Amino acid sequence: MVFEMSNPVLLDNVTHKDLRVITRHGEAFGDNVNRVLVFPTEYGDVQREYPILLRKDSDSGEYQSVALLGFASGENLFLQDGCWNASYIPGIIARGPFLIGFQQREADGEQQREPVIHVDLDSPRVSEVEGQPVFLAHGGNSPFLERVAAVLRGINDGISVGRAMFAAFESLDLIEPVNIQVEIHQGEKYDLRGFYTISEEKLSRLDGASLEKLNRAGFLQGAFLLIASLNNVKKLIEMKRRRLAELAEQQ
Repeated sequence: MVFEMSNPVLLDNVTHKDLRVITRHGEAFGDNVNRVLVFPTEYGDVQREYPILLRKDSDSGEYQSVALLGFASGENLFLQDGCWNASYIPGIIARGPFLIGFQQREADGEQQREPVIHVDLDSPRVSEVEGQPVFLAHGGNSPFLERVAAVLRGINDGISVGRAMFAAFESLDLIEPVNIQVEIHQGEKYDLRGFYTISEEKLSRLDGASLEKLNRAGFLQGAFLLIASLNNVKKLIEMKRRRLAELAEQQ
């Protein structure tokens, strides 16, 4: 799974000593999307705010999980007045213009892949005059960069965990298609297709050995969180209705 950026370069505290990152949210920063990739390592936080759905990557055919942010194309119901109104912001958004890359280094006579942080210098979040400083005055990592590094580690770990977890779900035939049909009000309906979820019925019928296998791998909780998160579709509907009511009052 690759996350493309326009101009990623290796981050260092000399070349980028004055680098700052704008942390507010809005369309100018590409936040106007109605879904975003999420990872099993953050499901506990994600499921409290967003519906989590599975989809198949068009290139690899592998399952990925996404958080639903809105119904219409380009609609993020959590965005308002430069803020992201949720208790948790998915890692792909929270990472800002950063991503993890790898470089080769020699240790004890052997070549090893070492994770390093890259920054996309073409990102609209990158600045030298406003935003959170990336480095301290003496060259150390700022608290902001330390938080970003933790987010990146979660994403990196989540990619491999996700592959293994979805393969386990597939092997037990737990993944099933789900169509989400939503009516905001008369005349405005949405029919979201191409998504998958975990079959609660099939999960409940698993034998003890299969349940223990999932549990030992740490995947059973992920299945329950995926199922529970679908309750947040109702929350999105109410958010959409409130947003429409607010727009009507302003006219």
